[in-house]
Amino acid sequence: MKGYVFDYVNENEFKKLERALKKYNMLAYKKLFFEYYPKLKDGEFLGQIVSVNQNNNTKNYELKLPTDTMFSKVHGDVVLHYTVYQNEGVVMLNTISPEEILSEGHQTELETYKGVMVSKTHAEKDIFKINLLNMLGK
Repeated sequence: MKGYVFDYVNENEFKKLERALKKYNMLAYKKLFFEYYPKLKDGEFLGQIVSVNQNNNTKNYELKLPTDTMFSKVHGDVVLHYTVYQNEGVVMLNTISPEEILSEGHQTELETYKGVMVSKTHAEKDIFKINLLNMLGK
C-alpha cells in the first residue's frame, strides 16, 4: 500500500484552527506537521482509539499534542481528532480542540496574561484561573 491520504470534514475551519495553532502554540504545530502527519500518512496511527465502527471499518482517534502545562490547565489539552477509513485508505481530519480559543485566536489577536492566552469573551474567568493556578503553585 502506498499510504493514506488526508481529507477534511470542513477544510476551511480545520485550516483556520491549524493557523491559530501555528500562531499560538508553535511546538504543537511543528510536532503535528513534521512528525505526526507523516506517520499518519504512512499508516502509523497515533493517539487513543475513541470508537470503532465495524460496519464502515472506521476508527476514531484522539491524539494529544504537546503544549504548555498552564495552557492545558486553563483551556484544556490540545487534541487532534481524526477518523481512519481503512477500506478507502483515508485519514479524515475532523478538528483540533480546544476549538473555542483557537477559532477566537484566528479571528482576533488574543491578549496574554502571565504567558497564557486569554479569551476576549471569558477574560475574567481565564485570568482568575491563571491567578488561582499561580497561587496554588507557590
